[in-house]
Amino acid sequence: MSALLVTLGALIGAPARYLADVVIAARTRSAFPWGTFAVNVAGSLILGAVAGLVSGGHLATWTQTLVGTGFCGALTTFSTFSYNTVHLVEEGRLRAATANVVGSIAASFLAVAVGWWLGSR
Repeated sequence: MSALLVTLGALIGAPARYLADVVIAARTRSAFPWGTFAVNVAGSLILGAVAGLVSGGHLATWTQTLVGTGFCGALTTFSTFSYNTVHLVEEGRLRAATANVVGSIAASFLAVAVGWWLGSR
């Protein structure tokens, strides 16, 4: 059952990541990977909220498998984040690469904490 829940969540999360990245990239026209940044922060917020809701007994535990592992796992992307950072370094955009690493980690950590706080209230 868990594998099915993860698959169902991923069927929504992966296309959502792609569409968000395409829309954001078209609107920003920047070398900075705003699409990847946005989906990673949004996924962290959602994951934190779901984990907080499950922890507080407000959602069934299977919800964390569906939304947390499936949807958020497919929505967020460490590999693309890493690739984007290496690409920025290769282009000589060291400030943008550093901002991507520091900003992504800090914003995602803050987002999961805020999500958990909101979900567990």
